[in-house]
Amino acid sequence: MRDETTFLRAAEIIGGADALIIAAGAGIGVDSGLPDFRSNNGFWNTYPALAAAQMDFTEVASPSNFEKNPELAWGFYGHRLKMYRDTVPHEGFATLKEWGDTVPLGAWVYTSNVDGAFQKAGFSEKKVHECHGSIHWMQCMNDCQSGLWPADDFKPDVDAEQCRLLNALPTCPNCGGLARPNIVMFGDWNWNHARREQQRRKEALWLETLASSGGNVAIVELGAGSEIPAVRQFSHRMSQEYGGRIVRINPREFEVPSTRDVGIPMGALEALKGIRAAMKESRASCDR
Repeated sequence: MRDETTFLRAAEIIGGADALIIAAGAGIGVDSGLPDFRSNNGFWNTYPALAAAQMDFTEVASPSNFEKNPELAWGFYGHRLKMYRDTVPHEGFATLKEWGDTVPLGAWVYTSNVDGAFQKAGFSEKKVHECHGSIHWMQCMNDCQSGLWPADDFKPDVDAEQCRLLNALPTCPNCGGLARPNIVMFGDWNWNHARREQQRRKEALWLETLASSGGNVAIVELGAGSEIPAVRQFSHRMSQEYGGRIVRINPREFEVPSTRDVGIPMGALEALKGIRAAMKESRASCDR
């Protein structure tokens, strides 16, 4: 009964919204079959060679690793690039898109994920802010002012057991130096954030329209914890500045800022299915 009541409250928030803000962390991808890199256990289970070497995520995901051991660095990121290309977003993404297409002012996506899953699920590139960058874009390690370019032509051949790239390292089309993913890493001073800034400007324009409309805002936050807080901080700011009510979906950290909001202690797909079912039941009750 508690789950049903929670789903109905979440359905009320989303169903009564004029605009939908989707704030997504790494947890949303777990139901698509993606591994969880937020702990060394999850990271090392996926990359046993790195476990044997006792290299943790912060050490591998760093520009210094590209400088010291580019074949291993691109073994890690090349494996991820291929994995994200092959992954089909779970049906919860389609549910979110359906809700976003229904509300009058549309939807905006803010995500710390670098996998491009929202675009693959049909969300407009113009309505997504990837605050940590995207693995589907590259930049030069030499900071030669070459800008960014799509990673489409790079087809990584990776020895997954050894976490090493077997084919040629990707290079900058301008200077011929080593290329890297356009993702902000640990200890990263040379991340090219030009694409992120373009997304941020589009976000600001959308939020201006939202502010002038005075409409109701629903914020659906999925799989975003406090350890890497960018997404959660964004949700709270949107709630404070635009009066949005938060539907927080997280199996562990589901507490919400106020009684206006709803916390659901589940994974993304299960919770979205529950909310969708509650919406249908609510509409059916109204039609009787």
